[in-house]
Amino acid sequence: MIKNLVHCFLVLFALSACKQPGSKIEPEYILRFGHLANENNIWHKAALKFAEEVFVRSEGRVEVKVYPNEQLGKEMDMITGILGGSMDIMVTAESLENWSLPYAILCATPFAIRDSDHLQKVAGGPIGKEIEAHITEVAGLKPIAWFERGARNLTTNVPVRQPDDLKGLIIRVPNVSLYVATWSALGAKPTPMAFSEVFTSLQQSTIHGQENPFALIRNAGLYEVQKYCNMTEHVKGWAYVVMGNKKFESMPADLQQIILESAHVMQAYEHELYLEQEELDRLFLEEKGMEFIEVDKEAFEKLASEAVMASFTEEQKKLYKRIQEVK
Repeated sequence: MIKNLVHCFLVLFALSACKQPGSKIEPEYILRFGHLANENNIWHKAALKFAEEVFVRSEGRVEVKVYPNEQLGKEMDMITGILGGSMDIMVTAESLENWSLPYAILCATPFAIRDSDHLQKVAGGPIGKEIEAHITEVAGLKPIAWFERGARNLTTNVPVRQPDDLKGLIIRVPNVSLYVATWSALGAKPTPMAFSEVFTSLQQSTIHGQENPFALIRNAGLYEVQKYCNMTEHVKGWAYVVMGNKKFESMPADLQQIILESAHVMQAYEHELYLEQEELDRLFLEEKGMEFIEVDKEAFEKLASEAVMASFTEEQKKLYKRIQEVK
């Protein structure tokens, strides 16, 4: 309790110091942090926590401005924006595959991660560090934190219990070649699309379904246009909070340390929120009328794993095997 009160006092002190008339305290750096979720999503709450921590710890020298709802562009645009220097930080995952990052896709590979404990050991262990180093070296994006994501489930307006039930269904997927290959192998017609376009496309029946964790299904209001949540749980993964490495390296060492410390706080905070929110989101969707359908997970995993192996390089297959061997 005392710790929280002290923290609140420091926040108010720092804010008031920067806003006093005639105050000479101006931020040396303004960092733009974008993501695709809305203001109610735990990613946004975690990003605001990061902004607060950075501001207080740097005594106002660094200000982080957070932009939800794809305000800075769609995910691919934001990655380009960071690399071009027009923004600085974002939340991303499998879309990094499009920047020739073969290891990045492993943080969101169908049926690679068994459960939350397995995920923590992979993302927070030596394999996770290898993936982070690879992203920095190849793409110039520095992972500063990672967020556990709820399992991705398929939503539709017809129940889907077996892969055969997908025939003829147009399913929105992220712009990731592995997802296109996987859903094609399962029998659907996958179509890449920005998340911001999903609700209207479902409403107009341009697409018949989509796949995402409970949180995004809830926060995007997809329960208004989708009746069934088919419990495929086909991806249990994590997302990275990445910062442009050039921007990070251009900052003084003390501010770099503050960024990393604040990111660590953000990661822990997001995980707390995630654990609380996952069950609440399912209950909310049930109350809104969504029906939860149990699927033949073995049938889905068999076809999906075949598609994964056919899509992966030898390097990726080796890392995939190492991930599955983590106990």
